[in-house]
Amino acid sequence: MPEAHAGDVAMVDPMRRHAAWLLWLAVVLLCAACAPTRIMGPQLPVTWSPSPNYGDRRPAFIILHHTGSTTFASALKTLTSASAGVSAHYLIDRTGALHQLVDERHRAWHAGDARWGGDSDLNSASIGIELVNAGDEPFPSPQIDTLLALLQDLVSRYRLPTQNILGHGDVAPRRKVDPNRLFPWAQLAQRGFGLWCSPEAQRSSALVADPVLALQAIGYDTSDPRAAWTAWRRHFRSEASTLLPAQPTPEAGDAATLFDADDRRLIACLLERLPGTQRSATTARRPPPSGP
Repeated sequence: MPEAHAGDVAMVDPMRRHAAWLLWLAVVLLCAACAPTRIMGPQLPVTWSPSPNYGDRRPAFIILHHTGSTTFASALKTLTSASAGVSAHYLIDRTGALHQLVDERHRAWHAGDARWGGDSDLNSASIGIELVNAGDEPFPSPQIDTLLALLQDLVSRYRLPTQNILGHGDVAPRRKVDPNRLFPWAQLAQRGFGLWCSPEAQRSSALVADPVLALQAIGYDTSDPRAAWTAWRRHFRSEASTLLPAQPTPEAGDAATLFDADDRRLIACLLERLPGTQRSATTARRPPPSGP
C-alpha cells in the first residue's frame, strides 16, 4: 500500500467536512418538506380537526392602474420594496412583458381606501394590475395585448362579471386618476371586458332622471358627487382630469347640474347594459361562489 503523505491527509479533512455539511443540509431540507404547513388560528389551545369543505378566496373585481413612473425598473422597485408598502398582483411593461408580484390567492396592497357598490375592502376582493405608464401617455399595443390576454385568463378562471373590471380612479375617485384618460376602455369592451356603451347605442337612450343615483347604481361612491362625476367622465368620456381641490359637497339637486344631456344619455345607456339594475345601488355584483 502506498504511504500516505501529509498533504493527502490535509486534503481529506476538508472533503469530509464538506460531505458532512451536505448531509446535514439534506436532512434539514427533508425535515422541512415533511413538516406540516402552519395553520393560521388563535393563540389558544385548540384541536385541529380539518374539514375537506373549503376553497381558496376568489376575487370579485379586477382593478387597473398606471404606475405613474417612467420606467419598468422604478415601478418594479416601488412595488417590491418593503418600505413602500404597496404592491399589485401583476405588472405589465410597455414591451408587453408580464411580471407576477403577488400570488392571486393573497391580498395585494394596491387599491387602498376605495369603495365600489357595497365593497369597501377592495384589496381583499380584487386582482390588481399595474401598467407601466407615466400617467400622461398612451398605452402601447404590446402592453394592451398582454393585458387583454391576462384579462381573458382571469375572467375565465374566476367567472368575473365584465362590469367588475374597473380603474383605480373609479373606486377611489377622491384620491386617484388612474389609468389616465388615454386608456383604451373601448378596445377592452370590444373584447368583452368592462361596462361600455357605443355612441350608436347612446343615441337611442333616454336621459336618466337622477344621474347621481344612477352612478351609485353603477357602483360609484357618490358621497362626493363631484369626484364621482369627474371619475366617471374620465373613464367613459375620456375627459382630461386631475384630482379636484376639496370643495363643499353639493346638495343632491345641485350635484345633478354637473351632468349635461350627453352625460345623462350615456349613463342611461350604461344602466341598460348593467345586469341586476333592479337591485339596490349598494348590492355588490360578485361572481357566483364556488362549491355548494
